[in-house]
Amino acid sequence: MSSRQLTVRIHGALNDFVAPERRGQAFTHVLQGSPSVKDLIESLGPPHPEVDVVLVDGEPVGFAHRAEEGTSIDVYPASDPSAPQVARVGPPIPEMPRFILDVGLGRLSGFLRMLGFDTLWRNDSADDQLARLSHDEERVLLTRDLGVLKRSEVVLGYFPRETDPAHQLVEVVRRYGLTSRMRPFSRCIACNAPLSTATPEEVQGRVPEGVTQRHSRFQQCPGCQRVFWPGTHHERMQNLVETLRKLEAANP
Repeated sequence: MSSRQLTVRIHGALNDFVAPERRGQAFTHVLQGSPSVKDLIESLGPPHPEVDVVLVDGEPVGFAHRAEEGTSIDVYPASDPSAPQVARVGPPIPEMPRFILDVGLGRLSGFLRMLGFDTLWRNDSADDQLARLSHDEERVLLTRDLGVLKRSEVVLGYFPRETDPAHQLVEVVRRYGLTSRMRPFSRCIACNAPLSTATPEEVQGRVPEGVTQRHSRFQQCPGCQRVFWPGTHHERMQNLVETLRKLEAANP
């Protein structure tokens, strides 16, 4: 009995998830049962939140479409210039993205909050909780755990390729076009609450001795009561913001 086969080609950044010998070229896949194209794609590696366009024999289909013997499937990621302008399975990027991050991305969460983005992170979040909150609150799930990203309830999500948090930040800023949406230093990097301005008198006794004599501009967090002022750390973060803006200008 001959095997039931179809042809698949994975495009662009989705090749990061497939076997090296299959990257950037069409390959034959043996069908097992009658899977949806979503299940077929994820069995080959790519997580569905990173898929934007699926073509079967050149026609756009949704994730629920059943894979059939003898067909040809093309799978494109978001922001791929080679993707045809057709109906997409991927959701549009929210006007002001909000994020939720897994336990291994704590430093990235601080960077995103520093840029002003509503970012949830805890060091004890369970996988099912991450997936549920991502779905219920329409948050982008950032995780390096493919199992979490492939959960059916996750709609918005991304797998940072880099391991260095600063490089991960560049990835996420580019993926979601965040440069024009940044509101640096408007959110607490520790607890995510929006910051409010404060006078030296209001923060007296809550900052190291002499700080109120050297600085006149302060921000305070109504959540965790932390106080922030433009010191050396602020300067480093400002340099990072400017670097991100320059990268965006160089890669429109």
